[in-house]
Amino acid sequence: MPDAPKDFSRLCVHTITTRPWSIEEAVGRYSKAGIRGITVWRQALEGRDASAAGRMIRDSGLSVVSLCRGGFFPSPTAKGRDEAVGENKRCIDQAAALGAPLIVLVCGAVPGQALEESRKQIRDGIAAVLDHASAAGVRLAIEPLHPMYADSRSAVNTMRQAREMRSLLGSPWLGVAVDLYHVWWDEDLEQEIAACGRDGSLFAFHICDWKTPTTDLLNDRGLMGEGCIPVRKIRGWVEAAGFNGFNEVEIFSTSRWATDQGAYLSEIQKAYLNHS
Repeated sequence: MPDAPKDFSRLCVHTITTRPWSIEEAVGRYSKAGIRGITVWRQALEGRDASAAGRMIRDSGLSVVSLCRGGFFPSPTAKGRDEAVGENKRCIDQAAALGAPLIVLVCGAVPGQALEESRKQIRDGIAAVLDHASAAGVRLAIEPLHPMYADSRSAVNTMRQAREMRSLLGSPWLGVAVDLYHVWWDEDLEQEIAACGRDGSLFAFHICDWKTPTTDLLNDRGLMGEGCIPVRKIRGWVEAAGFNGFNEVEIFSTSRWATDQGAYLSEIQKAYLNHS
């Protein structure tokens, strides 16, 4: 098991984690706290120029780690699938303007549609935007989501599925994002992380915790140390696979969003040092 982090040089916080803050306030607060990375959610950029936001972030001393999120490729209609491809190309352009080197893909699913068909549509959708991504210099990371979301949010639910989809498409611009909330339960997780490391497709690592009981399957994630995920052990697997990027805190929490976000950010930093 790796040692605890000694500082915040590899800590990244997603803007969704402190959702009540505007991007301007988040950037200022993260930078002042000594955090070095930020992942920007697209809603935080609404009404703003992405290029200007990127300059503001870099001027504050923060690195733009990624843009969340692209994806949602499946649709029961050809028109819907074409619109999804167009929206993902716009997302790629936004990431390039922001200076984000990576887009995280929440791949999508259609209630009532066979998972096999949704997965085919995801593969086809990603294939349709890969050239656009490579031309823009933006990588794409497939994020497998917990099986509880297989009906409507993502038909890609395991590391193996994500890795095999990436291998089938065969592009160096496509990889995998490991989000502990979604994959911690997988008995093959260590082996799959190692396999992604061997083929150079381990692009991102997201951390939080799984609370018991969980009162909301989307918006009740916990701080590291509040639940049952062995965060530090899995970080060891990720680092052993060759990953040396940011540890990204991504927490959806209605209860935390209702609290003082400055105090919450301090709790995040404490949990990061003690339980990551």
